[in-house]
Amino acid sequence: MTCAHIEAAEKKDAPEVDGCPECVAMGFTDWVHLRQCLTCGHLACCDSSPRRHATQHFLTTHHPVMQSIEPGEFWRWCYLDETIG
Repeated sequence: MTCAHIEAAEKKDAPEVDGCPECVAMGFTDWVHLRQCLTCGHLACCDSSPRRHATQHFLTTHHPVMQSIEPGEFWRWCYLDETIG
């Protein structure tokens, strides 16, 4: 089952990036996986990464859905409903 936020979120094509832009700007290279906000397109590192920029983006903006942009991964996550789709 999925949620209304995931259903309404438009999937985006994964951009070509060399890492988490926020980590790179801070001089870090230790991100794990990358996520993309489906509201504004913001790119950030996952919760397995030390700085958890994707979650920080949600806490700041309240944009509910992100998607994995890792090769071979096609899932989305809703922070509000804490569900994957």
